[in-house]
Amino acid sequence: MRRLLIIIAIIAAIGAGAWYFTRPKPMPVALVEVGKGRVESSVANTRAGSVEACQRTRLSPIVGGRIVYLGVKKGDHVKKGQVLIQLWNDDQQAQSGLAQTQVESARKHVGEVCALADNAEREAARMAKLHARGFMSEGAEEKARYEAKSRRSACEAVKSDIAQAQARVKVTKVEQGRTVLTAPFDGVVADIVGELGEYTTPSPPGVATPPAIDLIDDTCLYIEAPMDEVDAPKIKVGQAVRITLDALPNQTLLGHVRRVAPYVVAVEKQARTVDIEVSLDSSADLKKLLVGYSADVEVVLDSHDNVLRVPTSTLLEGGKVLVYQPSTNKLEEHIIKTGITNWEYTEILDGIKQGDRIVTSLEREGVKAGVLVTPEATAK
Repeated sequence: MRRLLIIIAIIAAIGAGAWYFTRPKPMPVALVEVGKGRVESSVANTRAGSVEACQRTRLSPIVGGRIVYLGVKKGDHVKKGQVLIQLWNDDQQAQSGLAQTQVESARKHVGEVCALADNAEREAARMAKLHARGFMSEGAEEKARYEAKSRRSACEAVKSDIAQAQARVKVTKVEQGRTVLTAPFDGVVADIVGELGEYTTPSPPGVATPPAIDLIDDTCLYIEAPMDEVDAPKIKVGQAVRITLDALPNQTLLGHVRRVAPYVVAVEKQARTVDIEVSLDSSADLKKLLVGYSADVEVVLDSHDNVLRVPTSTLLEGGKVLVYQPSTNKLEEHIIKTGITNWEYTEILDGIKQGDRIVTSLEREGVKAGVLVTPEATAK
C-alpha cells in the first residue's frame, strides 16, 4: 500500500509538472485606459498646398524696346508708381517736343489772328451805323461784315489748331508711357528678366514669354491647398484650420477657411480636387512665411469636448475593440458605437465605459478575443 501511494504521488507530480510546463503562457499586451477628452472631425489636403500672395503680378512693357533704365534688383521693396524699367524712347521725346512747340506757336498766332478778327468786327459795326445814316453804301457795309466773319473764322481755326497740337502732346505722352514700366502697388521684386541694354518684348498672343518683372505684395499672404472632392462639401468658409509647414518644423499655425473654389480641378482622371484658401489668424505668423513655402492644412469640421474617446488606432474592422478583463486575464471583443473621429481619437457613444482598458498592440501576432494576456503597460 505504501509503495502504491508513492507511485501515485510520483505520477501526480509528473502530471502537475507536465501541466505547469505545457500550460498556455499569458501574452503580453499594451493597454490604454478609456477616458474623456476632446475629439475633432477634420480633413486634410491631398497634395501639398503653398503660400500665395494676395497680389502678385508679372509685368512686361506694352511695347518692345531696349532697356535704358533698370531701377530695381531682385529683393528690392518698391512703392506704388515707382519706375521699374524704362525703354529707349528718344524718338517719342522728340515728337513730344515738336508737338509742344506747335502748341506754343499756335498760341502766339491765335493772338494775332483773333485781334484782327476783333478789329474787323468793330469796323463792320461802324460801317453798319454809317449805312443806317446813309453815309455808306450797302455794298461797302456788306463787304465789311463778311470781312469780320472771315477774320472770326480764321480765329476759331487757329484755336482749333491749338487743341489739335495739345492732343498731339497727349498722344506723345501716352506713347512714352508705353515704354515705362511702373509698380502698380507696394511690393517686393521677386524676379527680373532682362539687363540694362538688352532688348525686351511683350508676350505675343498664345506665346508664353517670361515677364520682365515679377512683383509680389508680401504684406498679404494666404495658404492655397487642394482638398479631395469627397471632402469638399463638408468644408465651409470660416471653419478653423491648423497649418504646418516643412520650413517651420514643430510649429502649428492657426487660421480659418476664407474661400472654397466653386469648381473641381482634374489634375488626373483619378485625382479630382477642390482648392481652398486659408487666412492666418495671427499677423505675427504672417511674418514667418515666404511666398512659395509648401504647406499642409487640416480643416476642423466639428469638435466635441469632454466626451468618451479612444485612440483611433485601437479600432478593429467593423467598429470593435478588445477589452481586457482583469478577473480572467483574457480579452473580450466589444462592438462599439462611434461618433466623430479623426486620425488620433474616436468618440465613443456606446459599447465600453470610462476606465475600461483596451488593447493598443493590435499588430502583435495572436492578439485576439479569448486569449490569455498579461498587461504590459497602461497608458492614459
